[in-house]
Amino acid sequence: MKQYYMPVKVLMAENCASENKKVFAELGKKALIVTGRRSAKACGALDDVTEALTANGQEYVLYDQVMNNPTVECVYEGGSLAKKEKVDFVVAIGGGSPMDAAKVMAMLAVCEIPKEEIFSGVAGFPALPMIHIPTTAGTGSEVTPYAILTNPAKETKTSLSAPSLFPKYALLDERYLQELPRRSMIHTVIDSLSHSMEGMLSVRAGELTDGMALQAISMIGRCFSALLEDSLSKEDRRQLLLASTLGGMVIANTGTTVVHSMGYSLTYFHGADHGRANGLLLPEFLKVARKSEAHRVEKMLHAFGTADAEQFAGKIGELLGEREKLTGSEIEKYTALASGSKNIANCRVPITPADIRNIFTASLG
Repeated sequence: MKQYYMPVKVLMAENCASENKKVFAELGKKALIVTGRRSAKACGALDDVTEALTANGQEYVLYDQVMNNPTVECVYEGGSLAKKEKVDFVVAIGGGSPMDAAKVMAMLAVCEIPKEEIFSGVAGFPALPMIHIPTTAGTGSEVTPYAILTNPAKETKTSLSAPSLFPKYALLDERYLQELPRRSMIHTVIDSLSHSMEGMLSVRAGELTDGMALQAISMIGRCFSALLEDSLSKEDRRQLLLASTLGGMVIANTGTTVVHSMGYSLTYFHGADHGRANGLLLPEFLKVARKSEAHRVEKMLHAFGTADAEQFAGKIGELLGEREKLTGSEIEKYTALASGSKNIANCRVPITPADIRNIFTASLG
């Protein structure tokens, strides 16, 4: 049986935060705003949110120390602040890192979870209500029940999942993407593309998620040339933001595949942006996938606007530029790490350790 669930109210418009002050007002008297150190301020989103809260007569406290690939220490610091300040709700502004961190902070504000148990499973824990405002076109975290944290003990990144981690509202405003650096735009868009493509190759894929995935892939494909030339229009940014949210709706129901598990090693050990890591591996994964899921792969490539997997690989390669290189010993280590991931079982494509090793080698060897 296939099912679909996404309990987030999505509002999309210019000046979305300013024009929906009642959304903030209904969640309580005091907010914790969670952001990174720069992006929310630079794009104007933080000002829009604080002005809306002030106009409502609401208080707020700011936590703006979320780094890329947030740590356990970071989310516990933010969670302690939320608890100390007795906030009623959380507003997350930024890309995947602030949004993911905010989810765990919202949970820690009302739950006592020892640090050493945070990766043991949080499915039954509650969280404060959240409003998420994405400032990239990539993660789709504003509509998922997932939060990804760095896990040093396992030398990777680990996903936490709970129904309570779904935000209550997602506010989408393409204006916040206008100042996004080209490199960040490219990497987050590729992350979004990977979500939709991996979602179609999940054992949990269904007609609803396939339809959203193909729509998102098509929207990204139509913006590809402008993305490559750094000439995105306002409408392009709107389309890419919407494609990212659609991709989030897809993986909220399908989960991701081995591409994400493999990419975590590139991020953890080499500092590669998450979306870039996925993009470096995705073309070779599709070549493996077409052996058993040729029809699905062909539908995705057609939606993107490419004739075959080789042409798709060329386009992604042109966007990513010079690639990182892995040694043989690194490939063996990362193959072992990915082979033990739960994402393997989520692939409708049979994936063996040999396949993983070959994907790493063909992509980065």
